[in-house]
Amino acid sequence: MALTGLEIFKHLPKTNCGECGSPTCLAFAMQLAAKKVSLEKCPYVSEEGKAALDAASAPPIRLVTIGVKNPFKAGNETVMFRHEESFYHPTGIAATVSDTSSDSEIADRISKIKSLSYERVGQILKVDLVAVVNESKNAEKFANAAKKAAELSDLPLVLVTSDPSAAEAALKVCKDDKPLLCGANPENLDKMAELAKTYACSLVVQADNLDTLSELAHHSASKGVQDVVLNPTVESLGALIKGVTQIRRQALKKNFRPLGYPILINVMGDDTFKETIKAGAFVSKYGGIVITNAIEKWQILPLLTLRQNIYTDPRKPIMVDAKLYKIGEPGKDAPVLVTTNFSLTYFVVAGEVEASKVPAYIISVDTEGLSVMTAWAAEKFTAEHIAKSINTSGIAELVSHNKLIIPGYVAVMSGELEEETKREVLVGPREASGIPSYLKTVWKP
Repeated sequence: MALTGLEIFKHLPKTNCGECGSPTCLAFAMQLAAKKVSLEKCPYVSEEGKAALDAASAPPIRLVTIGVKNPFKAGNETVMFRHEESFYHPTGIAATVSDTSSDSEIADRISKIKSLSYERVGQILKVDLVAVVNESKNAEKFANAAKKAAELSDLPLVLVTSDPSAAEAALKVCKDDKPLLCGANPENLDKMAELAKTYACSLVVQADNLDTLSELAHHSASKGVQDVVLNPTVESLGALIKGVTQIRRQALKKNFRPLGYPILINVMGDDTFKETIKAGAFVSKYGGIVITNAIEKWQILPLLTLRQNIYTDPRKPIMVDAKLYKIGEPGKDAPVLVTTNFSLTYFVVAGEVEASKVPAYIISVDTEGLSVMTAWAAEKFTAEHIAKSINTSGIAELVSHNKLIIPGYVAVMSGELEEETKREVLVGPREASGIPSYLKTVWKP
């Protein structure tokens, strides 16, 4: 159980030095109990005190790192809901490779998995892990598939098997990659935990109820395996969502250590539509890793987009630098478009300009990451703000005309903007999708 502030206070130096940022040691103890500070902030706590307070200062959900080349991290979350603070470690999407496939089929599938990478609003979205599945029930085939996957991909591996002999065979050929061993259950726990400890890898424990799951996690820790991942195996989607919510709540609200680990959900199935929908549910709801057979673009891109939306800080809009951007190789007669520095707005506009094949300049105005209409309503995208951005952008030396194109939604400011900038203001399309047609048929320098 979590220590109270007064219990923590007993182990502190009681100097009230203030170097931790709190006025007194008691105030610091209260902050530590609430998980708002770390014990490292106290410069004078004794080694005995550190040992006693280790449980109180540790994160409620352990951070587990998988892989070496491109390590993936799960866990270390501190809130139930993203509006409370933020979610920090996005759900890992693990695409499967079967050990029943031939070497060439494995190579083709790995190649396809590696190609699942997309750029959206300036961020790269991609699959994070490769899950090698022991469908053959053969240790040699499993080891071969694991070896091929490790050779052909630099993504961390998840070894999915409940057979300790197959697990050991695979670990021997990819031990340097520090994979995630997935498949410890009440029947094989001791052997799987021994393998995880021997090969210094993390271990997934599986059970269909939370009591057994917590017992397996606790037993694994007692065997020396500290990096544990929980895999509730309830078949019903509703019951599974309820289960992972309980795991998160017990870890964060009750500080129940046996459930204080990341969660892995296996959504592999025969129905690709249901599989994708189920994966999306656990991207939204506390999944640390989701294993899926999906490798088609129509399946993966929605999951990656959903994940990006869930794992951005709702208090901090995603924004680009407020400056002048070049699209293509614009010349003296190139059009000049004005927009905000909200990432989604800028990249949509930039994408449409690129699609038009008309080289252009885009002036991104600092609106603190707000979209056009929101920034205009908040008086952050005004004639005065735009004029300031234009005057500092250096655009006057780059083009021979004095025309600006503003979004159609803020046409009402065109007169005022002409007065502020002494330039001819053209009203562009209301939607970015109209930019290619506008630049090709309406724009004239």
